[in-house]
Amino acid sequence: MTKLVSMILPSITLLILPIVANAQESHYFITYDHHMEEPDNLEISANGVLGSPKGGDNFLGSWIEFEYGAKAWWTTELYLDGQATFNDSAIFTGWRWENRFRPLMREHVINPVFYVEFEDTNGADKALKEVVGFDSGRDIPSNSEARVEHQRELETKLILSSDFKGWNLSENFIAEKNLAAGEPWEFGYAVGISRPLALAASSKECNLCRENLRAGLELYGGLGDTNGGVGLSSTSHYLGALVAWTLPSGVTFTAEPTWGLTSNSYRALMRFGVSYEVSGFGRRLRSLFH
Repeated sequence: MTKLVSMILPSITLLILPIVANAQESHYFITYDHHMEEPDNLEISANGVLGSPKGGDNFLGSWIEFEYGAKAWWTTELYLDGQATFNDSAIFTGWRWENRFRPLMREHVINPVFYVEFEDTNGADKALKEVVGFDSGRDIPSNSEARVEHQRELETKLILSSDFKGWNLSENFIAEKNLAAGEPWEFGYAVGISRPLALAASSKECNLCRENLRAGLELYGGLGDTNGGVGLSSTSHYLGALVAWTLPSGVTFTAEPTWGLTSNSYRALMRFGVSYEVSGFGRRLRSLFH
């Protein structure tokens, strides 16, 4: 019974969060675009990924995000990760601190953003927020074995993003390194394209208006490392179909069925999430101390 409760607890959390906090639409699960969090706003979101590895038990990876607009050009974010593996256990796997910097605030044909993240996780982490190097969906070790591996990693991204006629096209180039001595740089990519189903707002408020729905695709995968060579050989790649639904209240639900494209990929992943944005959080917090 204890194991069963541990397995379903992340899903219950996902259902409760919309009641506790209020969410903003998120375009992608993996790919980042150039749109930053509004200054002083806090976005709280809960996300999960159901995975089906080759040669291992199915799992539910989960993470909670706290994204804050520190400045118009700077967004910072804290992640808390956990996972539950069927026929195994449920564990907390670590935390990550992300920062995104936008050097050009006006809109351009291509808008660059620089991304830096520090990760303090263990080897059992299954958030799968990026795929780099020779990451594989084969022969996944048990939680008791994987959690012994301590990972302190630096992750950087170059984000290039464009908006045109309602469409967003974003490309991310990823470089990640375990800070332990002798570990190689690992590389990966993510590409996303999305669009709302309608650009013009309806004359009256409704839940299922076409402008409240967004659809898109994400393609992402690993590009090798500095030890084994950079390229596509022996790497894993995925294609996901994204759907996002934003209610008039501001809550956004997002889902993305994903398919592995190579023999080293997980067979399938199902991503899902819910988010809410708290407007003026920073101002409210500062007012408590004045």
